[in-house]
Amino acid sequence: MVKKQQIYFILFCVMIGWGFNVIATKVLVANFMPVTMTALRIFTAAVSVFVILLLMKKVRKLTRREFVYVLIGALFNVVGHHYFLSNGLAHTSASNGGLILGTGPILTTVLAILFLGDKVTWPRIIGVLLGISGVAFIVLEGGGGVSSISLGDVYVFLAILSQAISFIIIKRVSGTLDPRLMTGYMLLIGSVILFVISQIIEPNGLASMAHGSPLLWAAFFSSAIIATALGHMMYNDAVGKIGAAEASIFINLNPFFALIGAVVFLGEKIAATQMIGFIFILFGVLLGSGAFEDLLRTKRKKEISAKI
Repeated sequence: MVKKQQIYFILFCVMIGWGFNVIATKVLVANFMPVTMTALRIFTAAVSVFVILLLMKKVRKLTRREFVYVLIGALFNVVGHHYFLSNGLAHTSASNGGLILGTGPILTTVLAILFLGDKVTWPRIIGVLLGISGVAFIVLEGGGGVSSISLGDVYVFLAILSQAISFIIIKRVSGTLDPRLMTGYMLLIGSVILFVISQIIEPNGLASMAHGSPLLWAAFFSSAIIATALGHMMYNDAVGKIGAAEASIFINLNPFFALIGAVVFLGEKIAATQMIGFIFILFGVLLGSGAFEDLLRTKRKKEISAKI
């Protein structure tokens, strides 16, 4: 019970980093070529992960089976997710992007049911629906409604779908391969593939990186090391321990922390409806993650123990 609560707290902290990272990413793609910047940012994250794992003495060679899973995971979790996300954020509204990203938990839950045999209880279904409702409150207030579907919207949906698929892959291989080590290899392989793609579609991408200000580079390294390296290490480790569907519920917190980041760094204001949305999200996380059911089970055990 304590261990699971610790995982929930870690996921909560990861969501803070990922929420703020949305602001950093939007700033970075506005100043650098998106795919080139993303490739270099993820490579920096990969190096950071391997430095940490070397200190932990967790680095080892992959077996042939593990390499296949890592390669597939890299294509979905890194190449697909970050390619489509960086391009999508540059071509869609905040409202549309936020709503589409908010479908991540339900996509992951559906895939977990289909491919991992996960069971979904009514509290978790209600939690997912509450979380999505909260996301809608937040992003619709901030963006003034959902505009017509654009190519950017399609890209963001493909980004979150790719990520959901990767969580299923991570869960499947987590029994033999430490998810943190898998994260390092996925980031390394994915960054190389993204860099090759960037050289084809953004021939002037590296030149665009030469004109960054110190503040932009601070955002770049913070995004790479804190949000991507540490964030993905901890999140993927949680997926291996508590499951893809349960961990993905916390992604509903992203839009709120992205909003907080906009307030802190961009001077935006929080509306009453957005606070209502956050309350919906909190209850959604409590129900959807299984934390509420854990509390009920603990209470029942204490009652039974008291009677004995």
